[in-house]
Amino acid sequence: MQLTRTDLQQAIEEGVLTAENGEALWRFLAAKHKDQPSFQGTHILYYLGGMLAIGAISLFMTQGWVLLGGWGLFAVASILAVATTVLTHWFLHRKQLLIPAGILLALTVVLVPLAVFGVQRALGYWDDTLRYQTFHTHIDWRWLVMELATLLAGVLLLWRMPLPFAVMPVAVTLWYMSMDLVPLLTGHSAWTLESGRQISLLFGLGMLLTALWVDLRQKAQADYAFWLYLFGMITFWCGLSLHNSDSEWSKFFYFCINLLLLILGGLLRRRVFAVFAGLGMAGYLAHLSHRWFADSLLFPFILILLGFALLYLGMLWQRHGETLTARHRHLLPQGLQRLWER
Repeated sequence: MQLTRTDLQQAIEEGVLTAENGEALWRFLAAKHKDQPSFQGTHILYYLGGMLAIGAISLFMTQGWVLLGGWGLFAVASILAVATTVLTHWFLHRKQLLIPAGILLALTVVLVPLAVFGVQRALGYWDDTLRYQTFHTHIDWRWLVMELATLLAGVLLLWRMPLPFAVMPVAVTLWYMSMDLVPLLTGHSAWTLESGRQISLLFGLGMLLTALWVDLRQKAQADYAFWLYLFGMITFWCGLSLHNSDSEWSKFFYFCINLLLLILGGLLRRRVFAVFAGLGMAGYLAHLSHRWFADSLLFPFILILLGFALLYLGMLWQRHGETLTARHRHLLPQGLQRLWER
């Protein structure tokens, strides 16, 4: 639930709050949530600038950087990393601006694989014609050194300056590792669908459990688990959805797993679970429509009735959900109780 100034004004007009109390409450809430990401002009500019800078040294890096050579790449990446770290410290401790500080810290983490790539190239580990962009577009177990260095640097930087957005490049690196580990663990140089699916499932599940652990431990308003949940769900759900079976029971089990993810999303208050679960459930219903009910007149009406039933359940939950939650909240572990209260 989001509280707006219009809501406070209406509460003042109806006598729920005095004008003085309403203004004081608004100032308190504005100060409390000033560093939480939201869809406002200042934050949009922050993230747009940050993503442009991150893209410039990753996906959009030009071939001209090759002319710098390995040590040149390392020197440029190192200088930029020192500069962004100093700016992060300045924004965090001098200006108390957490969002730009987090973006700059994320930029520092993104520079780590570039610096390692430069050293490896200078030592002859990579071919002189290899473009750095392929790190983000091609699966290869030889990227693992860069990824491990990035994870180590990311953890150390987050330990010194715990800023939620800096978890993003760490989560992306874990996602990359889940794909690059396939040729190393299977002994094949090429990525195969089945081996990739299995490792993606396990790696994604591990990332989701890590995100839950972080979620249960974090006590501040800052959301350190979001990016781990996002890329953990991408990895796990893609591995799950890539499974190909002619068994209808297997497909129904896939539907049930997605239904469970939807329920977990409600328990953990995480929309990302609902998004992927909805896609999986829709995919299963599309399969039923195409395979078993292609000529049925009733199937669309059954889905419409099911949709209306869900709408009705939503209405009932809106009316009685808080009462039911308060009555049964004590059955949940303490950590999950705290997640429900945020």
